[in-house]
Amino acid sequence: MTSHSLHPETWVDQYADYLFNYAITRVNDTDIAKDLVQETFFAGLKSAKNFKGEAAERTWLIAILKRKVIDYYRKINSNKGKAEVRMNYSSSSDSEGDWLEEQVADPFSMLENDAIENEELGLAIQSCISNLPKKQSQVFMMKTVQGISTEDICNELGINPSNLWVMIHRSRTNLMNCLNQNWFKI
Repeated sequence: MTSHSLHPETWVDQYADYLFNYAITRVNDTDIAKDLVQETFFAGLKSAKNFKGEAAERTWLIAILKRKVIDYYRKINSNKGKAEVRMNYSSSSDSEGDWLEEQVADPFSMLENDAIENEELGLAIQSCISNLPKKQSQVFMMKTVQGISTEDICNELGINPSNLWVMIHRSRTNLMNCLNQNWFKI
């Protein structure tokens, strides 16, 4: 496989579950998540000629899906579509398969240079993170922001991977609820 080639014939088998899990955590509706994944595959096929191989195939598809999720929220609530979490990318982190594909710059983002909005969202996120229970906040920051591996976090905190993922899920849910109250409804 060359770095510039796509293999759409393998997308469903290789990426459908991952993309669906990504979408369902953002839209919380099975049918909509399935539709967004299908739209992502279709958009990927339509724009395959633009794929330069600068990102992994899955990362490229996630970037497309991310745009689809944002477009979905734009349709139902213009403020939700503006919310785009941006974290600093750490090329030294081992984030393969981790939740924050947002660490990779989104080439389809129309908001990429909207510094004021990003700063406001960043402050809202920081405020919401500070309101999480201490252990949830710690685990979320270690895994999502710092990109520390699951194994290292579990060893450092003396927890098992199941506990870690439950804490990550709860922190995401709490953050989303907080952002829904403090950012999306502004």
